[in-house]
Amino acid sequence: MRMVIALGGNALLRRGEPMTAENQRENVRLAASQIAQVAPGNELVIAHGNGPQVGLLALQGAAYKEVEVYPLDVLGAQTEGMIGYLIEQELGNLLPYEVPFATILTQVEVDAQDPAFAHPTKPIGPVYSKEEAERLAKERGWAIAPDGDKFRRVVASPRPKHIFEIRPVKWLLEHGTIVICAGGGGIPTCYDESHKRLRGVEAVIDKDLCSTLLAQELDADMLIVATDVDAAYVDWGKPGQKAIAKAHPDDLEKLGFASGSMGPKVQAAIEFARNTGKDAVIGSLSDIVAITENRAGTRVSVGAAGIQYRMSSSG
Repeated sequence: MRMVIALGGNALLRRGEPMTAENQRENVRLAASQIAQVAPGNELVIAHGNGPQVGLLALQGAAYKEVEVYPLDVLGAQTEGMIGYLIEQELGNLLPYEVPFATILTQVEVDAQDPAFAHPTKPIGPVYSKEEAERLAKERGWAIAPDGDKFRRVVASPRPKHIFEIRPVKWLLEHGTIVICAGGGGIPTCYDESHKRLRGVEAVIDKDLCSTLLAQELDADMLIVATDVDAAYVDWGKPGQKAIAKAHPDDLEKLGFASGSMGPKVQAAIEFARNTGKDAVIGSLSDIVAITENRAGTRVSVGAAGIQYRMSSSG
């Protein structure tokens, strides 16, 4: 089975943890312990988040005043290499020496005319006072938005159109390689007006939507969206919350989920199931083995009849 596993940010940094290299390595080690169990006999592609890592690099860059902070596409490329290195090493410590790995710096095309560029919504980097945020916005041409009683820079989150490195990813899979790619939604790029030169853009592509595109272009048999909850829930956080076991994409789409948390994951699963006729599953990183055995997570399937709930759900 060819599987794309999209690791949420919790695979690298759990809520409230200091973002040290060792903390990230330990969390990758936990993710690798699950992924290694489903590796035998399957073709694996691993995508991952990178938001906290890009934010940290931006902060470190801002502290050095001799040069401008590197643009987001360059920071994205740096984090793809760093996180890929950790995943390769920790998986390699668990799997036979003969299993090959490759991390692919992944350029993803977006449309320069995507409406998202006119309405930046994705918060990045540190928080600022209103005065500081307005000064930086004027000096650097940033868009800013409130974040609690502070302000943050916001950038566009355009939809992914095309993954440039899809051919080498396919070749590597066909030769038994576990591939890490499309980290953080990929490196956002677009063509200039003459459509002759590719360039990076100041944007953040949604990781889950990029993982769906990746899975579709690879003709994957399953998309697993691994996060820090065991399923998608109705009435999440309320006494009557219910875990969804299985759902048809049309019925799941009608429920509505928060855009800042479960919403993109649900949308990614819906699009994969709807466009391919194959299953996508949203579930806990610690349940990856059970997910592949159809024992855990929220399975989105065109073969499902409406929405089915689990008999019991955690609070």
